[in-house]
Amino acid sequence: MRDTGTMHDRMEMAATGRICIVANLKSGRNSRDAAAVDAAAEVLGAEVLACTRPDQLGATLDKAVARRPDMIVSAGGDGTAVATAAKLLGTGIAMAVLPFGTFNYFARGLGLDPDPAEAARQIAAGRIEPRRLGQVNGQIFLNNASVGVYPRILKEREAIYRRWGRRRLMAHWSVVRSFLRFRRPMRVRLGTGDGTHHRKTALVFVGRSDFQLARFGLAGGEAIKAGGFAVLVVRAESRGELFRRVARLAAGAVEEGVDYDLIQGDRLDLELPGKRRMLLAYDGEKRKMEGPLRFAMTEEELRLVMPRERE
Repeated sequence: MRDTGTMHDRMEMAATGRICIVANLKSGRNSRDAAAVDAAAEVLGAEVLACTRPDQLGATLDKAVARRPDMIVSAGGDGTAVATAAKLLGTGIAMAVLPFGTFNYFARGLGLDPDPAEAARQIAAGRIEPRRLGQVNGQIFLNNASVGVYPRILKEREAIYRRWGRRRLMAHWSVVRSFLRFRRPMRVRLGTGDGTHHRKTALVFVGRSDFQLARFGLAGGEAIKAGGFAVLVVRAESRGELFRRVARLAAGAVEEGVDYDLIQGDRLDLELPGKRRMLLAYDGEKRKMEGPLRFAMTEEELRLVMPRERE
């Protein structure tokens, strides 16, 4: 596992040259608050490139990269941030994040203020830290990736959002509906450096955000800080167990070894015996992927802008 304890010595001042904001105007509250993007752009002296449909984000990022700015700022939710990180990894262009999504775990984990204008001021005074990212079969992720009940929750959430709009209450309702439809656990084979593990579970959660784990009282933060993954295998083989685990999570009473098992490392192979394709969730997005799923850290680094207070 790679030790990131020397990262502080490699930090540099955030770029003061050309800055481009890529704004996803369909991400969370950003669809109703374009004025906040303009306020952040004024603070940073940045150009704004906006997209209004999810299928435009990739092309908008390509346009921003082609202009070769010193920094590209992702203005959106976690899905926008991971798409930006994937484009900028290894390019030498610095990346910053403005929180405009529903949950904003990545931005919050960096210590950014939830107010976009204040976050822009933190970025302007921030520093750049080289960081390796998590990947699974070449797909970059920033916060987490998972198989099992959570990808099904995302499918349910999309349907609810289309009908009722993007609100946190609707996101929570999608969890309840997905749990009610839960039938049977997965049979999972997990390959790590210390051998092979066989489990029956409703969810395998691969974490890369120590902030997100700490937020819910989950173990594994030290593995992430050391440059690896915290793999949580939920101990739930029935619908009733699943509801009990979530109730304990909401109450802040979950325990390692009781509610979930923790596996730590910087590599993981995940297979569902008898299934070639799996539905993978990553940072609020989802996609079908051929198995086995191979998790590793990237060799290339992202130049990530961090608030100075994080020092």
